[in-house]
Amino acid sequence: MYLLGIDIGTSSIKVSIIDAASHECIAAAHYPETEAKIKSSQPGWAEQSPVDWWENTQSAIRKLKESAGINLQEIAAIGIAYQMHGLVLVDEHQNVLRDSIIWCDSRAVKIGEKAFEAIGREKCLHNLLNSPGNFTASKLAWVKENEPQIYQKIHKMMLPGDFIAMKLTGDISTSIPALSEGIFWDFGTNDLSKELLVHYQIEQSLIPEIKPLFSVHGTVKASVAALLGLREGIPVSYKSGDQPNNALSLNVLKPGEIAATAGTSGVIYGVSNTLTYDEQSRVNTFAHVTYSNKTPHTGVLLCINGTGSMYRWARHNFAPDLSYAAINQLSATAPIGSKGLTVLPFGNGAERMLGNKFTGAQIKGIDVNLHTRADIFRAVQEGIACAFRYGLDILRENGMQVNVIRAGSANLFLSDVFAQTFVDLTGISLELYQNDGSVGAAIGAGIGAGMFSSAEEAFSKHQIVKQFQPKHSEAYEGIYQQWKKTLQIELNNQN
Repeated sequence: MYLLGIDIGTSSIKVSIIDAASHECIAAAHYPETEAKIKSSQPGWAEQSPVDWWENTQSAIRKLKESAGINLQEIAAIGIAYQMHGLVLVDEHQNVLRDSIIWCDSRAVKIGEKAFEAIGREKCLHNLLNSPGNFTASKLAWVKENEPQIYQKIHKMMLPGDFIAMKLTGDISTSIPALSEGIFWDFGTNDLSKELLVHYQIEQSLIPEIKPLFSVHGTVKASVAALLGLREGIPVSYKSGDQPNNALSLNVLKPGEIAATAGTSGVIYGVSNTLTYDEQSRVNTFAHVTYSNKTPHTGVLLCINGTGSMYRWARHNFAPDLSYAAINQLSATAPIGSKGLTVLPFGNGAERMLGNKFTGAQIKGIDVNLHTRADIFRAVQEGIACAFRYGLDILRENGMQVNVIRAGSANLFLSDVFAQTFVDLTGISLELYQNDGSVGAAIGAGIGAGMFSSAEEAFSKHQIVKQFQPKHSEAYEGIYQQWKKTLQIELNNQN
């Protein structure tokens, strides 16, 4: 039997099929071939069409069938991962009312800030574990305030994964983790936040039925089955935001385990068994995929905007003729510490972990008689690794106990220089795996459908691709303290 995973990304839709017996990915496809566009009619706005997501999902599944020659009738369960914090609105006939206001849209910032003060900072942090900020609830409040004619037609509000599940099954549901990422969930009362709904004057009837994350959220309806060559009645048994799903795909399910991502942006996502929140709102806390009354596991998420974006900038400007693999080899020829170069990689907008300040990306200490581009590339990787250490220290300040860090063997973690520097700076061993969001969604589907007796069984064949242990922690501690001092000077200049 097979399991189908669907990943609703910002750039494209990716689908994968895994064999439930071997746990191996046997086929994968994505659509569109070129990066999907983000609509931005005003500065700070970002929207995508849910209808396009559904069309692209269909195209990706058809492409998968044609390229792999797999009998889709053998799919036993479907899981969905999706870009977090988006808002999808449908009427009573399940028609989309407007484009989705997606994760990187910032139009609702002021609405969220007002709610933070009106409800009370302590109340929000203690019960919601976050400021209402620019999350899904605040985006819905923006629609109510600015598009009342649309708001009046809303039957249900959803997150992106809920919408794709609706298109597959005709049923509309959500989960506690999904509601928590939208900042609708009150962890104090373990219920929808009455204070938030009252403050925003949002009717509770707009919230879909709440189901366990690992459960049947509907079954594939006959019309969709005929359209895509699927079997009618396949359960959609898992839906999760991309970062919790990435953690699931890395078997990061227990307190003390950390999932790291170093793509365009960098993410540290740690599992805690306490209702953790940061007084300065430098991190965000949501219900993890394993959250329940008995196991109140939360996922603490820290995002760094300037990671892969900084490395891409360095390649474009210093070695556009070289591949990333060649640049990684070149950086390995430079010594630890990059002959005194210090890089602050924060050139991709204001950083939440820095108190929403923008220092800009900086390369300090250049000696034109000494430094080569090998030193610059190594310094960029060291600067990014220092940013991860800075973020990890914030999690530790908030009581996070770190036992192991896991990451996908992709992006910056393909560089041994970066991976070893990351380990030496954090002092924690690193395990690299072949992981993928759509594969994680497929595994989640197997857990939700009961095809795996437990998460342990689901990951029983999970193999480490590469492992790194601290080697030069003492040398890097001094480098980090100098980096941190440089950063503090720049932050003070912002005041």
